[in-house]
Amino acid sequence: MEHLPVKTTLRIALVGDYNPNVIAHQAIPLAIDDAAAVLDLTADYDWLATTELTSPEDLVGYDAIWLVPASPYKNTEAAFIAARYARENSIPFLGTCGGFQHALIEYARNVLGWADAAHAETDTEGTMVIAPLTCSLVEKTDAIELRKNTLIAKAYGKPEIEEGYHCNYGVSPAFAQALESGDMHVTGWDDQGEIRAAELVTHPFFVITLFQHERAALEGRPVVLVQAMLRAARG
Repeated sequence: MEHLPVKTTLRIALVGDYNPNVIAHQAIPLAIDDAAAVLDLTADYDWLATTELTSPEDLVGYDAIWLVPASPYKNTEAAFIAARYARENSIPFLGTCGGFQHALIEYARNVLGWADAAHAETDTEGTMVIAPLTCSLVEKTDAIELRKNTLIAKAYGKPEIEEGYHCNYGVSPAFAQALESGDMHVTGWDDQGEIRAAELVTHPFFVITLFQHERAALEGRPVVLVQAMLRAARG
């Protein structure tokens, strides 16, 4: 079997509507730069506004895709395009916060057959895959237990982590049950058993989290999931 050469320069698509006031958006470039330095490679990233992303062809040539926080997105369809393109083409993918939520809706619609899968923040009709949280997680930090032998557990190297959030929506109970049936496995829970992370087991690297692990970069801490994504993209 022929091995592909290891890449030294990576192109990363950051799909979302950049806002300098969003804490996660301040952290993401730092997280990428730090991870690239650790891995001794060059990582160039483009912010792709959701209004500019109208077709999967807009993502051709990127080595990794990150569906970033701060939803509702101006063009929700762009979020679904990004998640589906990464999922179907084995492109390393991270989804955080809103990225987590929309990647799950895309998976529900196009893999599990929930054609009317919806988000309670923006939709009034449909089957709510993403529903309001019982307790808001805006600017909260919480403990998360990780499933053993998963991409996320290997990246962190420990069974329990603590990370910060900025969200009011999470996985609905009905969809949490449906997730047990497919290739999208739940890989992180809070103390109450609520879903906080998931990954696609049939994909080289498709990891999504409700928490915003990228914020660690603002405190000068390594962002291990970004390192793991770049490692996967490098080959």
